[in-house]
This record gives sequence, C-alpha cells and structure tokens, in this order.
Amino acid sequence: MGSLLSIYLAKRGYSVTVFERRGDMRQSGYEGGRSINLALSNRGIRALDEVDVANEIKKVTIPMHGRIMHNRQGELTFQPYGSERQFINSVSRSALNIVLMNKAESLGVDFQFDQRITHIDLDKTSLTAQSTKSMLDSKQTQDYRLWTMDYIIGADGAFSAVRSAFQITDRFDYAQDYIDHGYKELHIPAGKAGSFQLEKNALHIWPRESFMMIALPNPDGSFTCTLFFPFEGTPSFSQLKTDAEVSMFFESTFPDAVRLMPTLLEDYNTNPTSSLVTVRCYPWVKNNTLLIGDAAHALVPFYGQGMNAGFEDCRVLNQLLDIHSDDWTKVLPEFQQSRKVNADAIAQLALDNFVEMRDLVADADFLLRKKIEARLHLLYPTRWIPLYSMVTFYDSMPYATALETGRKQKKIMDEVMKTSNLKQKWESLNFEEIVNKLN
Repeated sequence: MGSLLSIYLAKRGYSVTVFERRGDMRQSGYEGGRSINLALSNRGIRALDEVDVANEIKKVTIPMHGRIMHNRQGELTFQPYGSERQFINSVSRSALNIVLMNKAESLGVDFQFDQRITHIDLDKTSLTAQSTKSMLDSKQTQDYRLWTMDYIIGADGAFSAVRSAFQITDRFDYAQDYIDHGYKELHIPAGKAGSFQLEKNALHIWPRESFMMIALPNPDGSFTCTLFFPFEGTPSFSQLKTDAEVSMFFESTFPDAVRLMPTLLEDYNTNPTSSLVTVRCYPWVKNNTLLIGDAAHALVPFYGQGMNAGFEDCRVLNQLLDIHSDDWTKVLPEFQQSRKVNADAIAQLALDNFVEMRDLVADADFLLRKKIEARLHLLYPTRWIPLYSMVTFYDSMPYATALETGRKQKKIMDEVMKTSNLKQKWESLNFEEIVNKLN
C-alpha cells in the first residue's frame, strides 16, 4: 500500500521516500508461507486505475466469478458473487507489489530497503531508521540514520512502528482483538503442462462449521490454500502434533483436496501458524504524521477487503488533496474523520463474513435465502442490492452505508425465512412488498 500511496503523491509533485523493512523482492525473491493471496475488487481497481497501473496489474490476476463450496464427500456447489460481469480477482502479493514498486520508481520515488524504523518524533516529524543488514552482521557498527520530513505517513501494517509512537501519546484510543483462529498457508501445485487441478475462475471453500480452508488460483496453474483453524480445542492446531494426525485429519476433512496436495506435510510443518487481528485506533493524525491502511484499521481477511480498503484510503486522501489544493492542515483531519466510520464498518463486516463462509455457505436455508435476495435484485436492481455486492462491486458506496443497509436487509429476510413451506413457494412471494420494507 505504501507503494501505491507514493505513486499518488509523486504524481502530485511531492518528493517521496519509502522505508521498507524487508529487502527488495525484485532482487532477493519473495518468501512464501504467510501470504494469503489477495482478492482485488472494484474499490482497489478504481484506485489503481487512477494512477494508470490497473491494466498492468490485471495481467497477473485471475478473475473469480464466484465461490465453489466443497463438502466432505467432494460434492461441489457454485455460488456466483454477483451478475455475470461482476467478479473479484486473485493476485499474489508479490506480483502486485512488484508492479507498484516499478511504477513508483519510474516517477522518482526513493525506496530505502532493509530499513527498520526505531523511533518516530511526532513533534519534529522525524524518524530514525536502522539498517537491518547491519543488524545481521555482528562485526559491523549498527547503522542508524535520522531523517526529517515535512510529513510522515505510516502505511506499515497491523503492527505499525509509526503507530507505536502514537500509543505513548495522551488521549490515543487503541484496541487490538485477536480471533480464536489462526491461519496456515498450504499449496496445490499445477497439474500437467501447467493445468489447473480445480476450477480456475473461482474461490474454493471447504466450509466445516467451526473452521474452513480456501484456495485461490495463481497464473502458473497452482492454488494458494489457507487453512483457517482454531488455535485450541477439538480440532485445532494444538491438537495436530504428529504427521500421522495431520494426514488423518486432512484425509477425513478435506478428502478431495488432500489428493491434490503432495507437499501437505512439508507445508504444514514448515509454514508458520499466524494470528488474525482487528486493530481499531483514533486519532489517525498527530501533528504532521498520519496513519493509513492497516496501521490505522487492520481487519481480518474474510471479506477480501483489507487491501481494497487501504487502496481506497489512498484514493480518498488524494481526492481531498484535490479538493483542498494540497492544504494538509485541512486534508488530514477531514481524512481521518471521514474514513474512521467506514474503517469500523468494514472491520465488522469482515468478522461477520467469517461466520458466513465457514458455517453457512453450504447450508440449505442460507442458499435459499441467497436465491430470494438474488431474485429481489433481479426485479429491483437499484432498490435491493445484496450486501456482498454493495461492499465488493459498488465502489462509490461507503462501507458504513453498506453495513447499515445490510442490517436492514437481514432483519427483513429473517422474517421472510419464517414463511411456512418457503422452499416450495418462494418464487411466488410478494417481492414488491418485501422490497418496500427497505425504504
């Protein structure tokens, strides 16, 4: 996200330096194991399009037109995300970052790789960076450098070093909430001649009530799988201790997937088990320093909106710079005020969607509910828009509006689902009466 923001700012004529703790992945390669493939949708594409990189990034994406649910018997159910032309895009984190870094450097952005931020002075708008290369070499003197800026923007993720400076200031509200589940990246390789062993243009889900596994396609024919699984309990990460236990669990729980995962045990034992956190904080501005993206509002990945929300942050900030003619004294307070309510909304939506993905997508009543909502949208396309579509495809609709409308729709549909013999007579419902309740 820092690379995208640097592009926006460089195009406005600013001199921009990006500090990156890791090395340059274009030279050192990308290390997998914690990626969670990214789901790029309309909000993110709109931001990328504004800085003329959307077409380049689309070359390394794969459209996903819906979910394919896999039950324990290997039977498949397809659920489209929206209309025929609506889809989300699978993209690897590394491929996306490389395109953005190349574009930023072409505009004169200075990347400082292998730099760890050790201190932020909010009064002086300065930062101290330490070379991570020198940290690894005990024979070298630790290499620190002080940088003074006009503005500092913390786009450094859920465990932001910039936010840590805010946390020791007065009247800064901060909360982090971990869910009981962690995640582990796994892998399905390409088949013969780079073929896809599962349907290419879909997000695959193995919903198992209290947990799930998903798989997103990659251009080389492989799939990046992610197991979302409790840390404790039965079953859980803590319970699967031996190769035999892991194999037995996967063979009984994901039988159609495990046949496609020859490196399952190696991946399971090697790739880290990582946590999932929601971060809420306020204010996002202290003097001339701003928090943005996950540094301000990290969310769990279950709506596929973490990156898209961050990219939307960049677009909104740029829009405010246009409106206020680059008067940052007006832009910064308006940015945090307008985006905070939407950040809180998408954080809640993401938590809610985890329950839907793991518990409901294979449920018969849930699927019937979705059929009714799809018919409502078909009959009244501007009056009843499914919540997923509002969040994912209607990029001009604030997240907060989508959340509020979705709650009203849920209340209405809860009543509809109480209709006797609904499965047999749902097509004869009074759809106009239902949609009128939304007003």
